[in-house]
Amino acid sequence: MKYLIKVCDRFGLLQSELDYHVLRASMVLIFLFFGYQKRWDYEAQALVPYISNGPLIAWMSPVFGVRGACWFLGVSEWGFGALIFIGFWNKTAGVLGALGGIASFVCTTTIIPFMPDGWAASAGGFPAMTERVAFLMKDFALLAVSFYLLKQDLLRLSLAQYQETTPSAAAPTEISSGADRKLA
Repeated sequence: MKYLIKVCDRFGLLQSELDYHVLRASMVLIFLFFGYQKRWDYEAQALVPYISNGPLIAWMSPVFGVRGACWFLGVSEWGFGALIFIGFWNKTAGVLGALGGIASFVCTTTIIPFMPDGWAASAGGFPAMTERVAFLMKDFALLAVSFYLLKQDLLRLSLAQYQETTPSAAAPTEISSGADRKLA
């Protein structure tokens, strides 16, 4: 284990923000591809049991219809993905994108208890999942990533605001080195 730690430290992985950037890029790709899928009828039909059983999103089908609900979700995902992408440079946009991700994944994870046939009766039911619940389980990890991005962007914003209001030129350097350790 010590060897692995030394190798990672030698390559700067323990001090870099690689994890933060990889997670941000991953979320951009996820929102891009999942949003794209929502353009097609096959996806709209596949989402009917999810949307109709989601306590926070069941209103969409009666309001927009099946295709409209799917389009609404796709446009929302593209919007959140775009904000998270812009968050590479603008942390305020990153915060908004992370909040959108949190809202999105809260909506999808709350479907799990209400999904009909979500637990395999042939295997004794809960906790044996069927593919419908298994598909939604990834959203717990994506929810955690969204919280991580929110925290990191808020920390970066607060640090930037602190540095802007600090009158001494020496103080920001001293504070940023300590804050960088907390952010990594």
